[in-house]
Amino acid sequence: MILKKNIVFLGMMGSGKSSIGYLISKKLNLVFVDVDNLIEEESGINISEIFKLKGENYFRNLEEKVTLKALKGFNKVISLGGGGFINNRIRKEVLINHFSFWLNWSESILLKRIKDSKKRPVAFQASDVEIKLLIKKRTKIYSKAQFKINCNKLSKTEIVKQIIKINELN
Repeated sequence: MILKKNIVFLGMMGSGKSSIGYLISKKLNLVFVDVDNLIEEESGINISEIFKLKGENYFRNLEEKVTLKALKGFNKVISLGGGGFINNRIRKEVLINHFSFWLNWSESILLKRIKDSKKRPVAFQASDVEIKLLIKKRTKIYSKAQFKINCNKLSKTEIVKQIIKINELN
């Protein structure tokens, strides 16, 4: 399949952007790009270490640079980091030039998925209340995506089918 735009997945950490993105890329025979993996490759250390050693501002600047570079061209499936779409430049680029899919889950499911995760520095050591506030804040921005997939009652296979169906109509 040849697309004139990239398919971009966004949503909270733990929403399945990478796993669903990978499955979609295989189904459509497209290149899969995981922005978090690119950031780790570029920096030579994992994201938790970047946060610990250099701080969130450094990470967000690197995330912007890496993401905008990854979004160039077309015919790719791209998984943004959980905070990527919060960045104005990234969000503007995604909304204008790509197909954006928000993988939306209930607060309770997301909380279970990200609580106490060592891989997610923004949520690491955060209380349930702090994580819920982050979800609420980011949800307002994620809702600007072109397509919203309500994932709560769907299997991975059903999510993939729904996205492919939407993609075929566009």
